[in-house]
Amino acid sequence: MRAGFPDFRLGTVLATSFTATLTERRGDAVERIPTPQRLVDWLGVNGLAVDSCTTAQLDLARELRESIHAAATAAAIQDALPASAVQVINDCSAQGRAAAILTPEGKRQWRLSSASRVEDALSVIAADAISIIAGERDGKLALCASPTCRAAFFDTSQSRTRKWCDMNTCGNRQKKARFNAKQHKNPGSAE
Repeated sequence: MRAGFPDFRLGTVLATSFTATLTERRGDAVERIPTPQRLVDWLGVNGLAVDSCTTAQLDLARELRESIHAAATAAAIQDALPASAVQVINDCSAQGRAAAILTPEGKRQWRLSSASRVEDALSVIAADAISIIAGERDGKLALCASPTCRAAFFDTSQSRTRKWCDMNTCGNRQKKARFNAKQHKNPGSAE
């Protein structure tokens, strides 16, 4: 990753990985795509390479990110989907030119239009969000148990009881906090 910017949180689900470009939403928020070039970087890392990005396209990407987060959060708590979020997701999904292609290894890959516009990449992300929010994929939407994070994530664990958006960050912080609290309660138990 480029120096001076926070690392990307990369997951296996495109739409929720995209919402993780803004983390610690209820604490000291961390913006992981603060510039148009960082969006280009994130898209490239996720197989959606584009040539460039304008400030207006970055604003559209952030609007889509927040709409996906709002709709995924509502779906996770089994609430009504916000109409404005649904509209943004649908508009982004419909405006792009991307096609799913099959690789020689039998994997799905996205091919963007020859002009490689940001809108094409956002349409792929929006379509991914639609598939998980609509319940078309095996798994369930959940919210991170971290009180400062509360990220929406797609739980594909066998029991569907995962608590953390990322065990290496939120889960690890909570485990450390429990351990430290236990040590303060029983100071002699660490010896």
